[in-house]
Amino acid sequence: MNENTSAVSSSTPDNIDWTNLDFLWTVVINYGGKILGAIIILILARWVGKLIEKLISKSLAARKVEQTVIRFVGNMTSMAILAMGVLASLSTLGVQTTSFVAIIGAAGLAVGLALQGSLANFAAGFLMVIFRPFKIGDYVEIAGTQGVVNSIEIFTTGLCTTDNKDVIIPNAQVMEGVITNFSSQETRRIDLLIGVSYDADLQQTRDVLTQAVKSVEGVLEEPGTQIAVAELGDNSVNFVVRPWCSGPEYWNVRFAVLEEIKKQLDAASIGIPYPQRDVHLYQHQTEA
Repeated sequence: MNENTSAVSSSTPDNIDWTNLDFLWTVVINYGGKILGAIIILILARWVGKLIEKLISKSLAARKVEQTVIRFVGNMTSMAILAMGVLASLSTLGVQTTSFVAIIGAAGLAVGLALQGSLANFAAGFLMVIFRPFKIGDYVEIAGTQGVVNSIEIFTTGLCTTDNKDVIIPNAQVMEGVITNFSSQETRRIDLLIGVSYDADLQQTRDVLTQAVKSVEGVLEEPGTQIAVAELGDNSVNFVVRPWCSGPEYWNVRFAVLEEIKKQLDAASIGIPYPQRDVHLYQHQTEA
């Protein structure tokens, strides 16, 4: 019995500083919960960031947004949530985060001033992703340029004009100006102004124009075509002719309607007058 007791006592170190152990135990008791809470906050922030990134990616993919934009928006969202988690965890540990926020704010201000134009384009691109005023394949007019949208990037939007030229427009100019989307509706109205001679019979002219429009393939029966006298011009009586067609067939139908109207008016001997001027000559007799 004495031998076992002596063995146990000999195996126990004699130089243990129980004061330091008490100090460590006090630190664990006082700060262990805060450290654990900070770790949990970081883990939750990363998990929530990844979850929201996936939700945003699925939502944007369902709306057929470019993959580059999807990845960029998702990564930015995840990083922003993680940054907030880091600040929250530091605050849990008792670290004053006011200075960090001030430094981040100052750095953000400096970067914002240096990249003012790029940030404006990025913000405009982000708004385009949310509101979607047009999509790839739409025929639009943006910043005075008409064309088919072939790319929607983070900073720029690309158009392909009817004469096959690529036009790159900064997104800030896209959102600041008027956007006309010719492809958003299934049908479009063709607006034509046809002038005929003052000698022409109005009813006959209206019948000829109606027959010309009806004979063109692609003109829709509903809504009906509007044909009316619009104005009495200087040289002609001007009729408005407003047929409807499907959006993709707009130009083909427009050209065909104009050609058919010219043929029908010629066949009916209804003149399309040129600009005219009346010149009056006066003779003055002078005394010898």
